[in-house]
Formats: sequence, C-alpha cells, structure tokens
Amino acid sequence: MIKVVCFDFFNTLAFFDPPREDVYASIAREMGVNVDRESIASALPDADNYWRKENFKSPIRQREEKDKISAYIEYGTRILKNAKTPVTPQQVLNILGKAFSIGFRFISFEDALPALKKVKAKNLKTGLISNVGQDIDSYCDELGFSPFLDFKVTSFEVGYDKPSPEIFELALKKAKAAPSETIFIGDQYEQDVVGARGVGIFPVLLDRNNSSINRDCPVIRTLHEIDKFL
Repeated sequence: MIKVVCFDFFNTLAFFDPPREDVYASIAREMGVNVDRESIASALPDADNYWRKENFKSPIRQREEKDKISAYIEYGTRILKNAKTPVTPQQVLNILGKAFSIGFRFISFEDALPALKKVKAKNLKTGLISNVGQDIDSYCDELGFSPFLDFKVTSFEVGYDKPSPEIFELALKKAKAAPSETIFIGDQYEQDVVGARGVGIFPVLLDRNNSSINRDCPVIRTLHEIDKFL
C-alpha cells in the first residue's frame, strides 16, 4: 500500500526560465565561441555535478578570490566543453558573468501544483528528493509547493547526489515509511529510476518530451497521470 509519493524538483516540478542552454549559447556566440544550445544542454549535468561536489567541500562563494575564480573557470569550461572553437579562461568568466547578470529563475510546470494537491487529497505524505542545493526551501516557498510537502531531502544536506542510496534512505527516514510504501517520480533515468530502485522504492519516469525508448519502468508524459499509481 502506497503511503508516500516523492518528487524530483528540477525538470519534474519546475524548470529554469530563461533556459540556461539558450542563454549560455547566445552569449557564447556573441563572444566568438561557436557552440550550440544542444551541446550545452548535454554538458550542463556534468558541470552542475562538479559545482555541487565543490560546494560539498566548501561553499564556493565563501572561498578566497583565487580559489573562487578557479572553480568558476572549471564550471564554465565544463559547460562549454563541446564548443567547436577553443575557449580561453577569460572568455569563460565573461560568459558566466553576463549569464549570471541576466539571472535564472525557477518556473513551476502547469501540472506540478495540481499533482501535489492531488497526492495530499489522498491523505498521502509528499516529499522532495533533489540534487538542487541549499536554496530549495526558498524555491518551494516562491512556487507555492511548500504547503503540500511534508519533507525535503537535498544532495547538499546529505553530501551525495542521486543516484547514491544515502539521499533516498534519508527520505525514507523522514517519511517514516518502508521502500515498498513509497513512489518516486523523476525525469532522469540514471539518477531517479536507478537510484530509487536501488533502495527498493518504486520508480516512475516522467518523460515530458516522449524521448524514452524501452525503459524498464513505468513512464508518464505528465504529472496529471500520477492517479494510476495512487
């Protein structure tokens, strides 16, 4: 019997506006770096993973200037690793600086709040399991998610990214539930499905773009479809 439904955050409940790949690609081209949005989109997960791991060691923004700049250069270099032209460290810093000045904000998918409300209406616990960092509380407050979430677990809190079992195990502990009583919905097969299944949680893959082929798990196109699992 299902007692808990957990959600991923990024690209499951919310997305960046404007899309980071569009912003980085546009600025890079302005600065003479030949790279397309698809190449940046494919590089961003690795860059974000690097950024989180560095912040686990010590908060980047609190480091001495030299160490801080080195981390920014490495992060930007990873974002631009598929560029068709060489990229200098100064170009990397200029591109990041302009992108950060534009800023990115999270926008809720239209099906996110209805899905959270639907789960709560069933008197089930709801949770968030995310690799997004320490600002998750403010994001959830701004998007109106917080009243419908019983707990949140982030990689920043645990010190491990999904699919590591530790992040899922802490969610089970906070939910006071067994894996067999828990569903996890996320958009990434390797991080979300493999990670949840690794500790016995029932995984559901959210594939908004209908890009999955022969996945060995339940797949939905929208969060409106979660009824079938409750």
